[in-house]
Amino acid sequence: MQVIGIIPARYGSSRFPGKALAMLNGAPLIQHVYEQARAATRLDDVIVATDDERIVQAVARFGGTALMTSPTHRSGTDRIAEVARQRDAQVILNIQGDEPLIVPSQLDQVAEFLLAHRAVPMATLMTRITHDEDVNNPHVVKVVVDQDGYALYFSRAPIPHVRTQEGSRLKAQGSRQGQLPPASSLQPPACFKHIGVYGYQREFLLRFPHLAPTPLEQLEQLEQLRALEHGYTIKVLETPSDTIGVDTPDDLQRVEATLQKTEVRRQRSDVF
Repeated sequence: MQVIGIIPARYGSSRFPGKALAMLNGAPLIQHVYEQARAATRLDDVIVATDDERIVQAVARFGGTALMTSPTHRSGTDRIAEVARQRDAQVILNIQGDEPLIVPSQLDQVAEFLLAHRAVPMATLMTRITHDEDVNNPHVVKVVVDQDGYALYFSRAPIPHVRTQEGSRLKAQGSRQGQLPPASSLQPPACFKHIGVYGYQREFLLRFPHLAPTPLEQLEQLEQLRALEHGYTIKVLETPSDTIGVDTPDDLQRVEATLQKTEVRRQRSDVF
């Protein structure tokens, strides 16, 4: 096998316990993610890596493959590394278990890049931010890249910062009024949202859990910063498709509304 996709899914979640098994349009959340991953043409296999027997049983019921992993893992990356050691694949994709709207072609995009660039240890995705509220939302991770598309930094804060006379004036005015200025007044032409799909060369993935956690990683609570702080490069590929990650029950309702709209459009196109 050249490429495998691994979906880390734990039952415990501080903001949404049992999230992986939450029902979405009549099927558990993990099933939606799994089926999107199986639709990618460049993945030779898809495996759910979990620490809970309830998730193993749910995956088995819809015909998927799940493996039990250690309950002591600190992160999803540690969990997929355990599974990757048991599989002989050159490229491993970490597909977040709370991304039911991930597009199969996005997974193919990451896989194809890493297969063609064996010297690049890691790759991920970004998309242009089109909603003003996302710029200042700490749950929306932003990324800035260099001229070759390699990550310079990831942050929950609005980056890059726009330092102009007008921008500074609006920011000061918003501070005095106890609120942020309109995001549209500060948003640069290219502000990018990070989409949490990670691809790794096998050798780097198996090395990553042994790298010491780093200060910026711990401050931002963003694991990918560990790779940057240790001097590794991350290629960030642009995609036109946005996704909605499920962190809370409210997010689940947003995804359900999106899926229902998509189904209505599909039915209309079938009619006409």
